[in-house]
Amino acid sequence: MGLRLEYPPGATPLDPDDAAGLIPSHIVTQGQLNEWEFQNVAEGRVWALSRKRKDVLTAEFAKQLQRRMFGKTLKWAGTFRKKETNPGIDPINIPVELKKLFDDVSHQIQQKSTPLDEIAARFHHRLTQIHPFPNGNGRHARLMTDVLLKVNGAEPFDWGNSDLVAPGTVRDRYIDALRAADGRDCVPLLRFVRSGKSR
Repeated sequence: MGLRLEYPPGATPLDPDDAAGLIPSHIVTQGQLNEWEFQNVAEGRVWALSRKRKDVLTAEFAKQLQRRMFGKTLKWAGTFRKKETNPGIDPINIPVELKKLFDDVSHQIQQKSTPLDEIAARFHHRLTQIHPFPNGNGRHARLMTDVLLKVNGAEPFDWGNSDLVAPGTVRDRYIDALRAADGRDCVPLLRFVRSGKSR
């Protein structure tokens, strides 16, 4: 029996080659995959946020974090994608664009030119646009952003206090906020990232 996957709006489907990299052989439904990934991502979150870190704005840390989040799920976890996706830049440009993003954010933080929440929200948006991995980019970008906030003495975002993997109104608000940021309007994303405290 083959793997049957369903994708919520805004999710990047796995192509057959990437889906072939699934490690647990017992998984055949989206629900089983979601449950397995949830545990793997939770372990990655504990690893990422439970220790002091310095050099988080590097490609090596980004890859290591993705491996920690998905390494028990996908054989290719922690490797940059090699195929075109939408969203996503040309895969050949991923290392260069990540370096530009990390350098820009590092400079903004050093200069204190913008409030940290805004720097972090814009960082998250640019990282999702680059879309460095074949799958799991939203979850990776959210955790990478939370690590960036923690390293700089701030509380991680609450991301609407909701499971943003499952379809629903909170995920819809998140996707709408990212699309607004695509059009250079980051206000909805800034409102969204800490909207869970008012719920």
